Amino acid sequence: MPFLKTTGISVLGTQKDAHGGAGPARWDTWRPNVGLVQQERLPVDELHLIFNSEFTPLAERIKRDVISVSPETEVVFDIIELKDPWDFEEVYAKFYDYAKRPCFHKEKTDYYIHMSTGSHVEQICLFLLAESRHLPAKLIQTTPKEGHVRHSNDPKGTINIIDLDLSRYDKLAKRFELERQDDLSFLKQGIETKNAAFNKLIETIERVAVRSSDPILLTGPTGAGKSQLASQIFKLKKINGQVKGRFVDVNCATLGGDLAKAALFGYRKGAFTGADANHDGYLKEADGGMLFLDEIGELPLEAQAMLLKAVEEKTFRPLGAQKDERSDFQLICGTNRDLAVDVAERKFRADLLARINLWSFRLPGLADRREDIEPNLAYELARFAQKTGKHITFNRESRERFLSFALDPANLWQGNFRDLNAMVVRMATLSDGGRITEDIVEDEISRCSSAASAASEGSGPLPAAGSDVLSRVLGRGYASRFDAVDIAQLAHVIAVCRASKTAAEASKKLFAVSRRAKKTSNDSDRLAKFLARFDLKFREIAEA
Repeated sequence: MPFLKTTGISVLGTQKDAHGGAGPARWDTWRPNVGLVQQERLPVDELHLIFNSEFTPLAERIKRDVISVSPETEVVFDIIELKDPWDFEEVYAKFYDYAKRPCFHKEKTDYYIHMSTGSHVEQICLFLLAESRHLPAKLIQTTPKEGHVRHSNDPKGTINIIDLDLSRYDKLAKRFELERQDDLSFLKQGIETKNAAFNKLIETIERVAVRSSDPILLTGPTGAGKSQLASQIFKLKKINGQVKGRFVDVNCATLGGDLAKAALFGYRKGAFTGADANHDGYLKEADGGMLFLDEIGELPLEAQAMLLKAVEEKTFRPLGAQKDERSDFQLICGTNRDLAVDVAERKFRADLLARINLWSFRLPGLADRREDIEPNLAYELARFAQKTGKHITFNRESRERFLSFALDPANLWQGNFRDLNAMVVRMATLSDGGRITEDIVEDEISRCSSAASAASEGSGPLPAAGSDVLSRVLGRGYASRFDAVDIAQLAHVIAVCRASKTAAEASKKLFAVSRRAKKTSNDSDRLAKFLARFDLKFREIAEA
């Protein structure tokens, strides 16, 4: 192992190092920098003394005394002219430049920053430079043995070394890990989820939530829990003191046309008919806090442009205003749409998507994490109890019957957690004596099965794709949302896609006639646009 030089960095103590004056009495007095080089457990090869040039005579005296008690120590004068050693801005700037000097060979030297001298501001600045690893040093504190500086029986004093590498401290590491586990549990609302992919996703979201204030995009099917997760992210940042303002939750699907601009950015009296007074919009309400825009894909294009400016510049102009307003908020967006397809169809701004897509997380549906149904069942019962004051439980048989139904692959859980919540609320409401019986569970299962059957049979016999596949990709009740001719056409397209390995292969089959009639074509784009009418993608169909 190569030899590492030991170097101390210390501010000259204009009072403590001057104790005892220049006469023999100084050797009976503890002086920090002289005592530092006399420590048997830490031989100092090089000592850097920081001081203003006006204190050069004192520095020369300390240098002579250091050499006399430790001849192997080389003393280096680092003159830093400080007008005010209590001015944080000046001290930190000059100490920062000092840490960048090429004379520091950080890979060949063990550095120790002496914290016993200098003003408190100087000590703080040296600590910050060590903590940020601009000076990768340990901290060292020297003190007189008897707790006073004059006439000590041992003028060498004692030392205490502090290593700022937190990985070396097992107890601290365990505390940080426990705190992180608490954060993860908080984001999951205390639910002991078992799905490995979901737990890994939450771990990543936790890191981003506590370390970044950039926009976050939450995607996934309706009912997957985007709103609840956004709220928990806000609460976590609030607990950690990272936000001070409110959590403002906005569903963009309820905003249309000029209403979106007025609601988001506010307006001034007289801006339009009916504007009888000034009104602060959602962005202003979220100042210092968090703005959650659910269904961001439904926002009109003009409002998207104004939102982009607000996110990037923290300023916006209310309708009818003569000057910009300021609002510093963190943005979280939610959507069940494929915004990339919307960009291709010019329904969503590419620049806004690029801005909000820095951190993008797709939440899986309940059917993709069935192992989490059981812990979420307990959570839903707890929510019901909190809301109604009634503690409801399953008996053993009814619980097993419900979980058998819930875990059955035939149950697609199209409404995700909203479906689970609705089922629990209905069963808990109908229970007597605080117990959900097997009869109540059977009635609820029958009700859900009848509703699913009625939805899928609404347009008569289904074509090639089959009702199960259509229900899986379109959701329960699709027959009431689409015309029969569209369903028939989609069923054929789905059947072809499922029989093809790639979207390009399916496109060639579906558009073979028109393909031969054209010199150039983009059949994959045609297929993507057709599927987008139903909020579908080829990958989702292939996996259905």
